[in-house]
Amino acid sequence: MAAKSPDGRRGGRTARSEDRRAEIVEAALAVLAERGYRGTTLGAVADRVGLTQQGLLHYFPTKEALLAAVLDASGQWDLTAAALHGTGWPLEMLASLVEYHATRPALVRTYTVLAADSVTARHPARAFFRRRYRRAREGGANALREEYGQRLAGGLTPERAAPLLAAVLDGLQLQWLLDPDSVDMAAAFHDFLRLLSPDATETPDATSTPRAPDKGA
Repeated sequence: MAAKSPDGRRGGRTARSEDRRAEIVEAALAVLAERGYRGTTLGAVADRVGLTQQGLLHYFPTKEALLAAVLDASGQWDLTAAALHGTGWPLEMLASLVEYHATRPALVRTYTVLAADSVTARHPARAFFRRRYRRAREGGANALREEYGQRLAGGLTPERAAPLLAAVLDGLQLQWLLDPDSVDMAAAFHDFLRLLSPDATETPDATSTPRAPDKGA
């Protein structure tokens, strides 16, 4: 007879159910990235995992419940927010995370689509992303303060620069998804950090006199 867990459920059956739920969430991530929340259906997710729609409803009774599970698993696809949560990571580690994102386009696409969708009226993920950005700004300010102190280039405070940090991270990801051959996220992010440094100095390239255009150009 199979061993039971302390609450009386059969351990093997519970483990299989949890594995199946995780598989469904993984499939939902892919469908959401392709279609957005409005275009995602439970039937499409069920097809990805070889279930009927009725079979999927056994695990997630509504589309909103499935989205909630996806958001609960956000640590898998929103590593930037995890990094900036609380005290935040050192900026150099955040730069390494940007490099990592460049190897995981599917995760970046899922985050970008869900975040963009959330601005629409009555979207079920709207509150989640409001909290996400609030924490990212707080963590970003802490990370900037640890790196540069209370004053950044141009007299900016860490709190004023933090929304710029979040905007650059998300904006680079969007541009990279649209044109990965033309956008180097990691290099652009390092350039942005140099602009924020109180000790930022212009490079020879930046101070050189522009060459006059050829006549007739």
